[in-house]
Amino acid sequence: MKLFDTSVAPNPRRVRIFAAEKGIHLDLVQVDITKGTNREPGFLAKNPMGKVPVLELDDGRYLCESLAICEYLEELQPEPSLIGRTVDERANVRMWERRMEHEVMRYLLGAFVHSSPFFEGRFTQVREYAEACREDLAARLGWLDGVMGEREFVAGDAYSVADITLFCTLDFGDLVGEKYDGDVLTSIARWHKAMRARPSSEA
Repeated sequence: MKLFDTSVAPNPRRVRIFAAEKGIHLDLVQVDITKGTNREPGFLAKNPMGKVPVLELDDGRYLCESLAICEYLEELQPEPSLIGRTVDERANVRMWERRMEHEVMRYLLGAFVHSSPFFEGRFTQVREYAEACREDLAARLGWLDGVMGEREFVAGDAYSVADITLFCTLDFGDLVGEKYDGDVLTSIARWHKAMRARPSSEA
């Protein structure tokens, strides 16, 4: 299988780490979004949304959206489980993954996209929205730090796709200048250090 990837983007990295945790090999095809390759007809034929990642299956079909791709890989190779083995585990992991995506990643990316010079002229930026996102992100991370003080992993006792989503989000924040304060959010910082020590973090 081929993964159409952009190395620095957080969503393709989620898939790369997920696959690495399972020992699944994916052939990587880099898509240069800085040059607009993702907006060219050849790529839009794979994903009309013009976004990465895109997984090309062995039969030539294309699967888009990072979580959908992770779900597909989980079905192909259930162990080690990253989404849960039982109905209760799966519901819990999906709840926490949804929270990490919509309560943390959404605000961090909103702050970045609406303030970065990279996106000037690509669409209408709203600077006030970037600041609002930073405020919301700080509030969500403050809540999450309290949660993480009582557990080892985001969804509880086991590493899961929820950890992958949060890890890729926070690492991307470090890269683009939306870094959290580890001296204040000590539980998140402790967790983040442990995630960076996992071999899959290099995927």
